[in-house]
Amino acid sequence: LEDQYSPSRWSPRLDRDTIIDAHLAVTAAGTERARARARTTLHVPYGSGDGEKLDIYFPKDPSGTFPVLVYIHGGYWQCLSKDESGFAAPPLVSRGVMVVALGYDTAPRGHVDSMVLQVRRSLAFLVEQYPGIRGIYLCGHSAGAHLAAMVLSTDWTEFRVVPDIKGVVLVSGVYDLEPILHTYVNDALNMSWEVAQRNSPMRQVALTVPAACEVLVAMAQHDSPEFRRQSQEYSQALRAAGWSVSLLDLAGVDHFDVIEKLSEDSYILTQV
Repeated sequence: LEDQYSPSRWSPRLDRDTIIDAHLAVTAAGTERARARARTTLHVPYGSGDGEKLDIYFPKDPSGTFPVLVYIHGGYWQCLSKDESGFAAPPLVSRGVMVVALGYDTAPRGHVDSMVLQVRRSLAFLVEQYPGIRGIYLCGHSAGAHLAAMVLSTDWTEFRVVPDIKGVVLVSGVYDLEPILHTYVNDALNMSWEVAQRNSPMRQVALTVPAACEVLVAMAQHDSPEFRRQSQEYSQALRAAGWSVSLLDLAGVDHFDVIEKLSEDSYILTQV
């Protein structure tokens, strides 16, 4: 399990000691380029917590209505931040999409329950603040895909708004947290079995399916067999519950460049 849930051990490109540093460098540089090219509003608070902030990348013409893509970063719920999460903005803002890089409190300050709540609250905030939004699309990578998937089982009655979620793109995610309990990843998270159960999208598949929402589950060729199994089984569980789901197996990429390439117009995932 330690090996299976260590994405850095599975890349044929770089060894496990350098790939995470390389990923940080690529996403940080891409975010810097995006901030230089787009009109932005950075560090927008959606709550009172330190980590509860958004970076907003506006489309070329922000008058009228526009779709929004909310990007939720990975980092095993304990590292990375919104400050390296704007790299995917340029191809999208040039086509009239507003891109939001979402911050949340990572462990050990944040707990999985609170992270899930923060993501849900951030979407309610966006709906209330930006009446021009025409449909929300979520994109999460790795731990961020887990958080995006948890949005699908939200009971929105307590939030006073129902976001119009039209699409969810889940990239190389973890959808059953139970195996994580038995690995080093849980050292910082300190999850109990109960916390893992209630925060496993695989075990919380909503049976009331919004008609207009499409789910894309994407996995990398060089993700570990366990990561690939989780993607396949979660997409099957959603489909069985009546969700509109596609599974995309991306050739020639690993757990890290599968998402880094979203900065490229021609990349298949950007196009989809």
